[in-house]
Amino acid sequence: MDGNMEDNGTTVTEFVLMGFPRQLHMRTVFFVFFLAMYAVTIAGNGLIVLLIVVDSHLHTPMYFFLSNLSFIDVCYVTTTVPQILALGFKEKPTIPLGRCFAQMSISLFLGMAECLLLAVMAYDRFVAICSPLHYNLIMSQKVCIMLAVSLWLSSFLLTIVPFFSMPARLCGHNVVNHFSCELQAVLKLACSDTHANGLIMLITSVFTLLFPFAFILLTYGRIGLAVLRIRSVEGRSKALSTCGSHLAVVGIFYGTAMAAYLRPQTKTFTDREKVVSIFYGVVTPMLNPLIYSLRNRDVKGAFWRLIGRETEK
Repeated sequence: MDGNMEDNGTTVTEFVLMGFPRQLHMRTVFFVFFLAMYAVTIAGNGLIVLLIVVDSHLHTPMYFFLSNLSFIDVCYVTTTVPQILALGFKEKPTIPLGRCFAQMSISLFLGMAECLLLAVMAYDRFVAICSPLHYNLIMSQKVCIMLAVSLWLSSFLLTIVPFFSMPARLCGHNVVNHFSCELQAVLKLACSDTHANGLIMLITSVFTLLFPFAFILLTYGRIGLAVLRIRSVEGRSKALSTCGSHLAVVGIFYGTAMAAYLRPQTKTFTDREKVVSIFYGVVTPMLNPLIYSLRNRDVKGAFWRLIGRETEK
């Protein structure tokens, strides 16, 4: 993206983030809200990664991909939230141009990686329930690593190449109606024709949102049919419990992301859009470890085993 020069020669070197509340008490509430969510996100996802790494009982494909999800969530919130906390009480919150574009590109990359990862996790559940006897063969360690590398590489290509090929040009206007460098909020400042930008974003969203989401729906349709054929109540309950957590995460993440990116773009960035961006950018990464661990016996067991080891030492 070429965003350095204005038509009259003024150079854009920084952005002013005007999405923060104006009243001091509201800024305090805003700061505490984001600090609490950030702490819970880092603690929850960090604990899941730790448990999966140190506990051999969790060295399975499902938890391998779950550790990738937790790693993405930690990186995702760390890209934006510390910056938000640092600027929360400043009279004129500003962010340099280079840091802003780095924040946008990294956030897009991690967001797309999560979209593709959730589809891979759905495939893992499909194989586990529909082909249990061949599960270890199909989802071997080599296959899991190849899937992980493929989704990270695809996310990089689907993010970096379109991002730097967008023909948007800024024109000296540097006031962003947001509290972070959200791509859609920054693009509102473009003075050039943004139809090409919108088309690129739409095509990218189809590959990273619609296609994976459709794949997940089809996969769970097949899973549903397989579950109906399970005669034992215990077996059916176990199959549903392994999918319930993943479906909850998919619903929250894809729902808010599609609400943000798969809709007609306007020239203004509204408060509603800011709330939606908080959900997929901060709330979802915080909820993921809670959703996956509260009703998961394996994770609970790994936690108590870890506590037991620490106690024995």
